[in-house]
Amino acid sequence: MGKEQAHTVKSYEQELTQLRGMTTAMGRLVERQTGLAIDAIVEADIHAAHEAQALDPQVDALERDVEALAIRLLALRAPMAGDLREIVSALKITGDLERIGDSAASIAKRSLKVEAAPVDVPTGGLRGMGRLVQENLRRAIDAMSGQDSAGAVEVWQSDAAVDELYTAMFRELVTYMMEDPRTIRSCTHLLFIAKNLERIGDHATNIAERVYYAATGEMLPAERPRGGGTVSR
Repeated sequence: MGKEQAHTVKSYEQELTQLRGMTTAMGRLVERQTGLAIDAIVEADIHAAHEAQALDPQVDALERDVEALAIRLLALRAPMAGDLREIVSALKITGDLERIGDSAASIAKRSLKVEAAPVDVPTGGLRGMGRLVQENLRRAIDAMSGQDSAGAVEVWQSDAAVDELYTAMFRELVTYMMEDPRTIRSCTHLLFIAKNLERIGDHATNIAERVYYAATGEMLPAERPRGGGTVSR
């Protein structure tokens, strides 16, 4: 291999490494943002609510940077096989991460409205759901960082538990509203928060599916396990 070719190969590997690092950095930032949003609602932490919202522009900027590098690699390097899967997956994963960031910011914003509501509603049900979603997101990002297909499968299988908690939370909040109309305002905000948590869980599962594909070249089943059964994506 000539010096020029060796340099080109080295440069290509450096760019792939850079892409992995940027994608992981975006994942960790979104993980932090989600944790802050969950603290904002379950701990009534106003500072965390503001910080979670403030991180959103950084998440958006990282998405643009990853997208630009991925497009450069696709256009100039003509990647094949595993490299091609990894680059395309990175593009899709950052889309999921950006949407997770949006959901986290929305949770943080609504947490402030819940705090300002005239009637308190217990938020204990959100605590379990929020922590499970946070844990699934962390494991999805760990799997992404390590190209861990087995870890990705574990996240994929955990999607059912998130859905079950969302269903239980939905029923609980509707019951509060029926029994005491004064809680309608607070419960409405909490319903949107629960839905955003469920969406974060879905995006974490999307990430796991893309990690599995990038690592193995195979797709996970089109039917996701969900609440004792399965449902199509």
